Amino acid sequence: SFDNRKKIEYAVNLINQQQSDVIFFTGDMVNNKAEEMYPWADLFSGLSAKDGKYSVLGNHDYGDYVDWDTEEEKSENLESLKKLQRDMGFDLLLNESRYLQKGNDRLALIGVENWGRGGFKKAGDLDKAASKVGKDDFKILLSHDPSHWEDIVIKDELHYHLTLSGHTHGMQFGIEIPGLVKWSPVKWRYKYWAGIYEELGQFINVNRGFGFLGYPGRVGIWPEITVITLKKKGVA
Repeated sequence: SFDNRKKIEYAVNLINQQQSDVIFFTGDMVNNKAEEMYPWADLFSGLSAKDGKYSVLGNHDYGDYVDWDTEEEKSENLESLKKLQRDMGFDLLLNESRYLQKGNDRLALIGVENWGRGGFKKAGDLDKAASKVGKDDFKILLSHDPSHWEDIVIKDELHYHLTLSGHTHGMQFGIEIPGLVKWSPVKWRYKYWAGIYEELGQFINVNRGFGFLGYPGRVGIWPEITVITLKKKGVA
């Protein structure tokens, strides 16, 4: 959730100042209902990237934590959120892929619906999402929940070079001193809970988010916008 327009304006401006080639949003645009995003849609529509904005769904986007009167009402809410994301200029990836091309170089972008360990929704279908992707392509995967990476992705034969996730928020509580301390109680549920990790020659970045869930604040876990520069091997 968001509650301060000036801070969101600042965040959007900061993102645009990076002059990024692409912008990725890794899910949980809302906590429960699509209407939560209506007051902020104009700001997020202003996000700009040369080669597009891409998004996936997180567990909260499906409306699973609301006592809906009917299943139809719940379904309509999800469709409203999907439409809203597209209206804001995001290419919402629902177990599908795209190619990003730069001259003779290209990379595959794969986006899955939420897949979470335990009681979280498992709508993500990695095989379906990557069905049109070549084995030798450089792959970026958008998957909301880092447990998907741990349980499924890093074991997949396709080899996903970089996965971008969120979900944990760093629990909005912890202690981080770069190079010295990185701790949050969320570590007892998620092995990969914030920042960059490598396993089996594959990387994941778990973004700490810049909104909130429940408690409208953060203690020691700062809001985050991640800027990633990809370079060819051997290029300084």
